Amino acid sequence: MSQFGHNGLVVSAIGYDRDGKDIVAELARHGLCCHLERVPFPTGTVDADFTDPNSPIYNIRTYVAWNHIAVTDHIRRIAAGTKAVCFGTLAQWGRISRNTIRVFLDHCPEDCLKICDINLRQRFFTKATIRESLRRADILKLNERELTMVTGLLGYRMAGEEALCRRLMGMYDLRMIILTKGTDGSWVLWKDGRSFQGTPKVKVKSAVGAGDAFTGAFVGSLLNGDSIREAHRKAAGVAAFVCTRDGAMPEVPEELLR
Repeated sequence: MSQFGHNGLVVSAIGYDRDGKDIVAELARHGLCCHLERVPFPTGTVDADFTDPNSPIYNIRTYVAWNHIAVTDHIRRIAAGTKAVCFGTLAQWGRISRNTIRVFLDHCPEDCLKICDINLRQRFFTKATIRESLRRADILKLNERELTMVTGLLGYRMAGEEALCRRLMGMYDLRMIILTKGTDGSWVLWKDGRSFQGTPKVKVKSAVGAGDAFTGAFVGSLLNGDSIREAHRKAAGVAAFVCTRDGAMPEVPEELLR
């Protein structure tokens, strides 16, 4: 979002530990703004297995800082000035953070674009959280595995990915659904149309951060006035570029931003 010219802001929580300090330093090194509450829990960590660079496996530690993002007046003020917010299901695993995310969404302006990025990791989701997230979202982003899981949990039995997506759009009054399919490309569906982008052929170093880069590029482009198809094209290119670099936050080349 920041590289597309917007004031991107990370909202979360960290502990009073070295990992928390390292996160703040890393965000500062990239020139990124953040609101990270210090809480008396260890900063969250994840063990990652990169045996398959296209599909890393994560072991997420729980009862950590990001489970305890508290509601504050400052968070309400941030929400009130937000043009777009991306939230996920993983961060809602903890009761405290789940409540804060919902309060944040409720304090956003009426025209704020709300993007739900489903992330069904391990056991950290419930049907109730998924339903409530969809009710509050304008755009839903998920991959083909998550589409199967979500529609199965909700009891949808129709055949075909597009039919399942459009059922979700109708049931939850979603403006768009983004369906990513790895090397098989991605779809963006909206009421009166659809867009497909093939995945650019690149040499993958790490897929970590590619999905979030896709979301940031897509939403950043929309806020800049690009059409859905143009935003989709840019998002696919940026996500593929991130896969060619180590680390989740490389500087995106100017030709991909234009």
